[in-house]
Amino acid sequence: MPQINMVTDAQVQEYVENNIGDFHNKRVDRLNGLQLDKLLRRKNPYLFRAKAIATAQDLIQPMLDAHLSSQEETMFGDFLEGLARHVCGLARDGRVSGIEGVDLEFDEDNKRYIVSLKSGPNWGNSSQIRQMRADFRRATQILRQSNSGLHVQAVNGCCYGRTTRYYDRGDYWKLSGQKFWELITDDAAFYTRIIEPLAHRSKERNDEFMKSYGKVINRFVAEFIGKFADANFGIDWGSLVEFNSKNDS
Repeated sequence: MPQINMVTDAQVQEYVENNIGDFHNKRVDRLNGLQLDKLLRRKNPYLFRAKAIATAQDLIQPMLDAHLSSQEETMFGDFLEGLARHVCGLARDGRVSGIEGVDLEFDEDNKRYIVSLKSGPNWGNSSQIRQMRADFRRATQILRQSNSGLHVQAVNGCCYGRTTRYYDRGDYWKLSGQKFWELITDDAAFYTRIIEPLAHRSKERNDEFMKSYGKVINRFVAEFIGKFADANFGIDWGSLVEFNSKNDS
């Protein structure tokens, strides 16, 4: 049976300090690379008209915030999944799997755990979950080709949140938040130990982001007024809807 090693706070801190900068850099890069036209075409103009929005900034800012929030969830999810692979490697000699659809493998109690990593528990629709199950079945078959008696346990591991229903889904386990981090580290408190290191240089990096954010808001407002303001500087909703939804052909 492989030995389980305690993951120290210093090891978590080191990983965060070496990798969290990538998340902050991507936030700024994605923000600065965004174009107003693409933002306006991705959002629902009818919704904003129904909310009686009257100024360009009141229209653009919530659009931008919603877009950035979605992107940040994805980017930070990538960071958390990388942290999970790292600490599982330290604690359980976990390794990146070479099997398609499986992110992580480790052994314990004569079992081979195969893990599909997700950021949070509400990550997919029914067809995506079916695909994950199919990936688990194929991975199990591959692993048993070299060891027919191998006990394989498939796990959908979610880095935050709770699994509110039963965790055993028959052909796989779904573990979220505390239960997932405990599985890969053997430490029931580990999910609380990673929160403080994430603050590393966060104020400095957020100040940098907000400077870029303010410039983008100002640029988009000026561009929007030039394209979609009527003669009285109100929002020309007809032009905006045509830009968003009119077919070119």
